[in-house]
Amino acid sequence: MLKQRVITALVLLLILLPALFYSSPMPFCAVAMVFIAAGAWEWARLNGSSSPVSILAGLICVLVCLASWWLGMLQQPLTPLWTVAGAAWVFAGAWVLYRGVSAWAGHSRTMRQLAGLLALWLAWLAVAQARVIGINFLLSILVLVWVADIFAYFAGRAFGGRFSRGKLAPSISPGKTWEGVWGGMMGVCMLAFVWQWVDRSRLVNAPSLFAHIGMKGGWFVLGGALLLTAMSVVGDLFESLVKRSAGVKDSSGLLPGHGGVLDRIDALLPTLPLAMLLYSL
Repeated sequence: MLKQRVITALVLLLILLPALFYSSPMPFCAVAMVFIAAGAWEWARLNGSSSPVSILAGLICVLVCLASWWLGMLQQPLTPLWTVAGAAWVFAGAWVLYRGVSAWAGHSRTMRQLAGLLALWLAWLAVAQARVIGINFLLSILVLVWVADIFAYFAGRAFGGRFSRGKLAPSISPGKTWEGVWGGMMGVCMLAFVWQWVDRSRLVNAPSLFAHIGMKGGWFVLGGALLLTAMSVVGDLFESLVKRSAGVKDSSGLLPGHGGVLDRIDALLPTLPLAMLLYSL
């Protein structure tokens, strides 16, 4: 299993890194679109669609992304869109998690499919816009999510259950603890201030997300880091809820050793639009 995970990770890096660091953002946006389309296919399958309908969902997602690209949305300020998307993730995400696994299947399949396609399209639009802004800017968002996940894992393993009486969401993801969430937040706060120092030292040319929101002051950076970390947890739990409702462990087997595409980008789905909202503000 470990060998398989390593091989898959290396293949992904060989695809993503050249596209990310290419002088033009176009290759990365195209590669991201392929992954988002695969996520749409997985989402449709998780919500009970047949194989042809799932493939159609992936194609629709590609067409919507291409239309957004053609309309020039990657270069346009989209503050109203990011405001609505951010508010939807905060309130609707909390509501879905509060209702629990059993309530998810009670929603109509059409509503669930549309919600997933909308979330995936917004994630692609956000990551594409972030790449257009700059590599350092995009990396600061991606690394934030990775650091939150890594610190949460080790904090949960080391301190899980020692300071809180209950699990974070036992009916959705029994392994997650409040200590893990707090550990992830601490890690991201440290990352934010270190990245700001790197930006101020002019070690990189393009400013990061932390430098942008840091123009409002240190407390704004701290609040933004905590918000994005919390929403990365919401994204992770949201996908876990959908998988538990479908009775599966992984979203698919597209990435051997890692599960599916949604398993890798779940925390990014709410984080990317909210990061773009903070940048727009």
